[in-house]
Amino acid sequence: MKRILIISTAIGLLIGSAARAEDLTFAVAGPLTGPLATIGDQFKQGAQAAADAINAKGGVLGRQIKLQLEDDQCDPKQAVSVANRIVAAGIQFVDGHACSGSSIPASAVYAESGTLMMSPASSNPIMTDDAAAKGWTNIMRLYTRDDAQGAFIGPWIAKEYAGKKIAVLHDKTAYGQGVADAVRTTMNENGLKEVLAEGINAGDKDYNALVTKLKDAKVDVVYFGGYHPEAGLILRQAAEQGFKFQLIMPDSIASPEFWQVAGPAGEGTLFVFPSDPLAKPEAKEAVAKIQAGGFKPEGFTLFSYAVIQAFAQGIERAGSDDPTKVAEALKNGQPINTVVGEVTFDAKGDLKNVSYDINRWSKGSYAPIAIK
Repeated sequence: MKRILIISTAIGLLIGSAARAEDLTFAVAGPLTGPLATIGDQFKQGAQAAADAINAKGGVLGRQIKLQLEDDQCDPKQAVSVANRIVAAGIQFVDGHACSGSSIPASAVYAESGTLMMSPASSNPIMTDDAAAKGWTNIMRLYTRDDAQGAFIGPWIAKEYAGKKIAVLHDKTAYGQGVADAVRTTMNENGLKEVLAEGINAGDKDYNALVTKLKDAKVDVVYFGGYHPEAGLILRQAAEQGFKFQLIMPDSIASPEFWQVAGPAGEGTLFVFPSDPLAKPEAKEAVAKIQAGGFKPEGFTLFSYAVIQAFAQGIERAGSDDPTKVAEALKNGQPINTVVGEVTFDAKGDLKNVSYDINRWSKGSYAPIAIK
């Protein structure tokens, strides 16, 4: 009996080990802590909701999806450490990173190991441009590029605010400076030249000197490439000086924390974001389930969800979990069905045919505006 018990236990352990080996583990890498933790929470909520939905329908080729969360705090050095940890764990698919300044250095680690990385938020063109130049085929993004965003909003700013005094600011990060430069270039090409252009230090708490400089220059409009903590503080401190200007931002302030920092001073702030993913018919069921769990799927939530869907469909399309084969399958010109609509990737791993909205913050929430 003792021998039978030992044998039965051993068989049970082997069966359990084999079952666990059949799981598909995807890493979710982003700022789970720190000043940009709301973005990391959006990543986590979206990825988990997608994994749950796919698993409930039988998984991927009969295998269940498991997620491993990794916190890079949007710090480049931490991102590289996270990437090395993911690779060491044998994980071959990464939903992340968020900030371009993290994604770009982390991508080199993934490229060397053959891991497939797909960012649901990083927009700096360098990420995929450099990867393509180096022959890396496994660096992708299910999001838009700064140059595309610049081509959209720069001409609009030039037309809408012709004759006005505009300042272009950035936070010196790969994301913030990249998108600000892209917007400034197209704005200038369309006839509007800024009266002030400079970088600020992310993480500072006192921007009164900057506000005074903007006030002295009689700036009407500020385009700021950066994140919500700094944007909110600049607006609040401007309001305290009795100075009001039109703030225009990129996609980074699609977070309730912007309003928590800015308060009423954020009223009327404009920002660019890919055409409202929450309004897509493909997102209806996912949005309802996420909201039922007490989370509002704003910002990058649905893009993170879509990355998990892309991995799953790519594996099914390739008939393999080999990340190189999956990347090839995702770039074969056929659309992938996601909660943000059908998406198609080009040879570099960027999205094709992206459209945008201009959103306005008002009384703690935001919505698209009509564009003339």
